[in-house]
Amino acid sequence: MNIRRVVVTGMGTINPLGNNTSETWENMVNGVSGAAPITRFDASNFKTHFACEVKNYDPKNYFDRKELRKHDLYSQFAMISADEAIKDSAIDFNEADRDRAGVIWGAGIGGLQTFVEEIGSWATGDGQPRFSPFFIPKMIANIAAGHISIKHGLRGPNFTTVSACASSTHAIIDAVNYIRLGFSDVMVAGGSEAAIDEAGVGGFNSMKAISTRNDDPKTASRPFDKDRDGFVMAEGGAAMILEDYDHAVKRGAKIYAEIIGVGLNADAHHMTAPEPEGEGARKVMHMAMNDANIKPEDVDHINTHGTSTGLGDIAEPKAVLKAFGEHAYKIALNSTKSMTGHLLGAAGALESMATIHALSKQIIPPTINLNELDEEIDSKLDFVFNKAQEREIKIAMTNNFGFGGHNATILFKRAE
Repeated sequence: MNIRRVVVTGMGTINPLGNNTSETWENMVNGVSGAAPITRFDASNFKTHFACEVKNYDPKNYFDRKELRKHDLYSQFAMISADEAIKDSAIDFNEADRDRAGVIWGAGIGGLQTFVEEIGSWATGDGQPRFSPFFIPKMIANIAAGHISIKHGLRGPNFTTVSACASSTHAIIDAVNYIRLGFSDVMVAGGSEAAIDEAGVGGFNSMKAISTRNDDPKTASRPFDKDRDGFVMAEGGAAMILEDYDHAVKRGAKIYAEIIGVGLNADAHHMTAPEPEGEGARKVMHMAMNDANIKPEDVDHINTHGTSTGLGDIAEPKAVLKAFGEHAYKIALNSTKSMTGHLLGAAGALESMATIHALSKQIIPPTINLNELDEEIDSKLDFVFNKAQEREIKIAMTNNFGFGGHNATILFKRAE
C-alpha cells in the first residue's frame, strides 16, 4: 500500500495567550502566564478562584446574533480557530474537491456551559421544562466538527474524538491516517474546550486536580516544580490544516512541518492516575518513532504533557528516560502548559502548534515558574526552564495523556 506523506499547511488558535497564532507565539516565547482571577462566574465559594481564560473576547466580533444562538462557547472557539487555519493555509475550497476534505475535531467535554445554564434554569424554575431547542445540538461534543464542515462545505470524513486531555491529539492522528490511506486530501484537525464554569471548576476541585494557589495565580502552573499543587484550568481552541504532501506542493502551499510518526495506546491502569513508571508513555513514544522509522537519537525536542500534577510530572520524565536512554539528556524538554494552563481536550492541538512553531523558528518556549525541581525527577534532563532557548531542531515530539489512560504522541519534522 502506498502511504502518503502528510504536511501542515495552516494553523489557527484562540487561547489564554492570544486570539491568533502570532499573538500566542509572541507571548509564549516571552514566558507570559495566561492565569488570572475567574471572570465567567463568581468563584468565591470554590477552592480555586483563578483560571486561564481567553482574554478580550467578544463573540459579537465573530458571530452575528442568529449564529451565536447555535454555538456553545466551545464551538465558538472551534470556529474561530478553524477559520484562521483555513485562511492561513490559503486553500480555496471552491477549487479543491470538497468530498475529499474533512474535519476531525477533539473535545474532552463539549458544551458544558450550555448544559450548566439549561439545567440550572430548569432546576430554579417552576418545574415546567422550558428547554431551548438548541440545548442538545449546542451541547453535544461532535457539533463543532459539524459546524466547521457546514460553514466550509467540507463533505469528507467528519467526527469528534473524545479521549479527555488527549482528544485533539487523537483528532490530528486520525486526520493524518485518513490522508495517509487516501480517504482524503485535506483535513481540518484540532480541538476546543470551554469548561471554566461552576461544574468544571467544582468537579476538578473535588478531585484535587487543580491548583488552589489563589494568592498568586500566575505562578500556579508550575510543571516539574517540587511545590506544584495541580494544573490550572484553561479554555480555547487550536486548529491545523493537514494536507497530502503532493496536493500541497501542487497548489504551492506554504508548508510548516511534516508529520512523520504517530503513536496511540492505553495505560490500562487507573481511571485518573498514569501508570507510575510511565510504561504506557514509553511505549507510545516508541510507537511514534517506529512509525516514523527514526532512531531515538534523531529527536531533538519534546513538548511534554507536563500538567503540573503530582503523579503525571513524575511518570513522564521516567518514560522519556526509558524511551531515549542516554540521548534523553540531550533532548530539550518543555511544558507550554506552564503558560497556557491546561486546555483539556484542546491541549494537544495547541501544543502541536507550539511544537511546529519551535521547529520553524528554531526557538523553544520556556517552562515558567520552576523554582526547585522535584527531587524525584532526574536533574540531568535538559529542561528549558524560565527562558526561551534558540536551538537547532530538526525533529520534535509532542505528548498528551488523558484520564482513562489514553496516550497519544505525534512526531513533526521541520519543513525542508
